[in-house]
Amino acid sequence: MDILKDFQAPFFAMSRLPSFPWTFLGKDLESNKSSELISDILKQTCLHSLCRKFPPSVRYRKLFLCQLIKRQEAAGCDPLDELYDALAEVVGAEDTSECYKSYLLPGGDSVSLRENVAMISDGTTGLVTWEAALYLTEWALEHQQAFSGRTVLELGSGVGLTGITICRSCSPKRYVFSDCHPRVLQTLQDNVQLNSVTQRAPPHVTVQELDWSTATEEQIALIGADTVIAADVVYDPEVAESLVNLLKTILSSSNPDIYICSTVRNLETYSGFKTQLEEAGISHRVMTGAVSHVFPYSRGSAIEMIQLYR
Repeated sequence: MDILKDFQAPFFAMSRLPSFPWTFLGKDLESNKSSELISDILKQTCLHSLCRKFPPSVRYRKLFLCQLIKRQEAAGCDPLDELYDALAEVVGAEDTSECYKSYLLPGGDSVSLRENVAMISDGTTGLVTWEAALYLTEWALEHQQAFSGRTVLELGSGVGLTGITICRSCSPKRYVFSDCHPRVLQTLQDNVQLNSVTQRAPPHVTVQELDWSTATEEQIALIGADTVIAADVVYDPEVAESLVNLLKTILSSSNPDIYICSTVRNLETYSGFKTQLEEAGISHRVMTGAVSHVFPYSRGSAIEMIQLYR
């Protein structure tokens, strides 16, 4: 167990605080009666250069620091000045509707994203990273050959975690981020620039508006995707028909590899999507997820990834 990494990764991803290894920390403090471990945790979280550059929300940092103080006091350890100084800094800061989440990649790199604190904002769910995107990104890191040297189209890119990670780690020839909501597209463009993806060549990176209900065969053919991916796009029965029609057009255009990753929140909605695929002559096979756990998220969620083919 790497206790520092087990605090650092969920902190920067703004994971739920109960998911942190507090019990291990408490036992260490009780046995050593020293705040040294808390000092080390601080240096890897609130006092880390990544936090200075791309900070999690003020409220989140405040709650995190309060938990550290609570554990320190419960163990009877000597007060740690830098811990209280860090708390004083966030108490005096103004919280905003936006924050940064950073996801640590193997090898020491990271992807930082500007996200909205609220799960649903401006009438869209596309301003936060969802679990299926984390699942798909982990799979991509273990299957880099599915993207290397290829033109990749991502449907419903959201804030951009999966695509930015693939551009950083999987060597695609070209990557097309796409979405349809204006606010999402702006945030997506900002995050692509934030992570300097467009400054690296290859891949050639573009951010495009792609409305599933109006996308044309010419538009799809022009992209010429070898691989198509999407995460958490099957949540609304009303848009499933448009998505299936688009997938049918894509398969007719260039017959690429297509991978759809979904958190199954409503079985009826997800089953209905699969039924529409079958009616459109599109078959699917269930894929095995990544072996390595790179990102902190709930492994208890029902997530399924399928590959589509004709």
